[in-house]
Amino acid sequence: MILISLFFFGFLFSFVGSITPSMLNMSALKISLEKGKAATNKYALGVSLIIIPQVIIAVILTKYVSENPTILETLEKAGIVIFMILSYYFYRESKKGKIVVEGVKAKDVNPLLTGITLSVLNMFSIPFFSGTIITLDVFNLFSFEYIPVLFFTLGAVIGTYYILFLYGKFARIIQQKTGKLTKDINIILAILTGLVAVFSLIKELF
Repeated sequence: MILISLFFFGFLFSFVGSITPSMLNMSALKISLEKGKAATNKYALGVSLIIIPQVIIAVILTKYVSENPTILETLEKAGIVIFMILSYYFYRESKKGKIVVEGVKAKDVNPLLTGITLSVLNMFSIPFFSGTIITLDVFNLFSFEYIPVLFFTLGAVIGTYYILFLYGKFARIIQQKTGKLTKDINIILAILTGLVAVFSLIKELF
């Protein structure tokens, strides 16, 4: 059962974490508009492949932290503050208007290589997965054994690929409604991160 749950969590967190407009998914949208869905799928594959080493690095770092209780306690407290900040950030972002689609010059580059490059340059991925793993571990929902980590990683890879696939598939609709889409998504993320902060604070206190 834990294997299925870890696959689900890997998929869910990577999907939700990539759903709000960012460098990666806005580039997927741009590539789809300029080169078509096939190119977007190659781009999404490139991004997703890099997720594998990023999750593994995050697991190694988190395992080290979990074996040092003092560091873990500090990070748990820091995590509460971070989720509160994220909640406020997403709320502020929801007040903004339409996002201009910017990214790579899709006509001049290989989509697969572009996906790999941008994914490597995404400095938030490892901290994001580390935070996710720490949160799951706090609630005893994560296992550092090889097979469970494999299922979590697989879920994260598929979740990342799928959200980028959807950005490519519905590129024109998203382009037309980016403002409302961004507002709705960021409000949802503000609520979710706020709830995580509250639950983490309650657990810390009790």
